[in-house]
Amino acid sequence: MPLSTISPLDGRYANKVKELSAYVSESALIRYRVMVEVEYVIALGEEKGVKELKRLSPKAKSELRSLYKKFSEADAEAIKQIELEINHDVKAVEYFIKQKYPSEFIHFALTSEDVNNLAYSLMWRDALRDSIAPTLNHLHKTLTACAKRHKNQPMLSLTHGQPATPTTVGKEFAVFAARLKRQVDQLKTHRLLGKLNGATGTYGAMVVAYPNVNWQNFSKKFVESFGFDWNPLTTQIEPHDSLAESFYILSRVNTIFLDFTRDTWLYISRGIFGQKKKDGEVGSSTMPHKINPIQFENAEGNLGLANALLLHLAEKLPMSRMQRDLTDSTVLRNIGVPLGHSLLAYKSILSGLSRLVVSKQRLNEELEDHWEVLAEPIQTVLRKVGHEKPYEKLKELTRGTTITKKDIQNFIKKLDIPEEEKNKLLKLTPHNYTGIADILAARF
Repeated sequence: MPLSTISPLDGRYANKVKELSAYVSESALIRYRVMVEVEYVIALGEEKGVKELKRLSPKAKSELRSLYKKFSEADAEAIKQIELEINHDVKAVEYFIKQKYPSEFIHFALTSEDVNNLAYSLMWRDALRDSIAPTLNHLHKTLTACAKRHKNQPMLSLTHGQPATPTTVGKEFAVFAARLKRQVDQLKTHRLLGKLNGATGTYGAMVVAYPNVNWQNFSKKFVESFGFDWNPLTTQIEPHDSLAESFYILSRVNTIFLDFTRDTWLYISRGIFGQKKKDGEVGSSTMPHKINPIQFENAEGNLGLANALLLHLAEKLPMSRMQRDLTDSTVLRNIGVPLGHSLLAYKSILSGLSRLVVSKQRLNEELEDHWEVLAEPIQTVLRKVGHEKPYEKLKELTRGTTITKKDIQNFIKKLDIPEEEKNKLLKLTPHNYTGIADILAARF
């Protein structure tokens, strides 16, 4: 692990996020640019109106495509060396390809953003598909398994930090599983936009060179060949609205996990969740007894960092002065950073979940200490049978005082209500007053 790195993603946590380098590193960006340039010249060769460029043979296409399919770090270094000489990153890619395939139809009539908008969208889409989505699927399955495993385990709820209607451990896991699934489904089905229309979005140079070519149809077909939707009307840049939409979806995923990590931290603090011991591990530098919930704390911190960047990206990138300014360029280079912090957080949560132990003893103790939570169903049944001012009577009995099983049952026994309803209430305990939480937990 390099100790001189500036970012912990490239240092301390490098091994946990290294899979992303294939998609969002500088080398990956260069490779995706090569892909777009290569596919563009192949597509031009297929266009009958571009008579000066003959259709490439299958062998020539294969050789050209090998430039990105077999792209190496040495190739990336060669392109960076060209960039150092000419001070332009996209032009360096053009010159590199021309060394292998000498043709002025490489980057023909394009502006850099015709290449970049597609390259960055490819980076983002592929990183989501191949790294983020599988990890989120794993998390969803883990949460769902926890929900089903603990669907019948009653737990005291806290609303406003105060004892409230009991739930089950499984049902609370299911809430997060359901919330996560909705956002992950949106992340998977969301489609990015792409453009190919020249220096200011007018197809100007293309039309001058080949006025009889339907450049809009060509552009649409080319953009869609990458699996993107075509944006027919832009300035020099594709305005990044669809990228921003994707950033917002991922930020909502992270917000759900922020909520989850904080809740889990509090459950551990209450003692209703414990953590498995790990041989050799130290919880505190001075207190030997501690097992700190560091996985959930680490996740919370990284989720916050990820969302700060995702929201900045989403708010900044759709804005550009008139037809183009360069402020998006340096910002776009950072799209891998929130992915790194997100992935690190997800893996921390998975690690934390693998060590969680539900303390049935502590859960039962909490429930036994709070018989006052039965005030809600008792007053509700009294309303049903027409009893006068039931809420007020239960409020007088239970609010701000310690209530025992005996207190509750004595109150019920004195009620002038049908025996059927009275017997129903006498069977209620904080342990079985969980509604259909078990069914809800199994649903997801």
